[in-house]
Amino acid sequence: MNSFTHKEIRQLCRQGKFQSPTPGFASGYVQANLVVLPKSVAFDFLLFCHRNPKPCPLLDVTEVGDAEPRMVAPGSDLRTDLPRYCVFRHGELIEEVTDIKQLWRDDFVAFLIGCSFSFETALLSAGVPVRHIEEKKNVPMYKTNLSCMSAGVFSSPLVVSMRPLLPADAIRAVDIMSRFPKSHGAPVHLGDESAIARRTFITSCRNYHRLFHALWKSTRC
Repeated sequence: MNSFTHKEIRQLCRQGKFQSPTPGFASGYVQANLVVLPKSVAFDFLLFCHRNPKPCPLLDVTEVGDAEPRMVAPGSDLRTDLPRYCVFRHGELIEEVTDIKQLWRDDFVAFLIGCSFSFETALLSAGVPVRHIEEKKNVPMYKTNLSCMSAGVFSSPLVVSMRPLLPADAIRAVDIMSRFPKSHGAPVHLGDESAIARRTFITSCRNYHRLFHALWKSTRC
């Protein structure tokens, strides 16, 4: 695990010196995914999160136009303190950037949603290996054939992250992760990922003989 603290990681991002995924960083702290939307559709997304608390566990919602998440990360700036930002327009990915100062608007509302990276310290402390941290890669993610509950303009298939585990470790992981409901909680599926997954977003870990694939609900809906 990396020794950088949460504040040090945010400062490095703000300086443009850190642009990588964050598994294994800021051990012991909660990590979050960021969604930024215009106020005109913010209530629809709030309702979407309420109806889908496993994939979208809300940690904080900012005031309109405020880039500081005052409840969970006071002093931080959501426009600069993340490694990279995916910019979508009309549902299509347009670009990836390292800050969004030039894109920020006075009508924006930011949602911070729990991330499964938060529980990996607990797994490692219990002796459960985390393959993508060992390989220094991002966690594999799959789009599934399951659907989230729609709300207003928002609808999506369920997206999951995958961690390959030995059977005994998978059972221990279920017990450990059940204690982290704000980081997606227990796995939604154990076993062959093809039973529910229909498309790979990111492939970062090799497949290993006799490993269960434990799938967690993910924010990336």
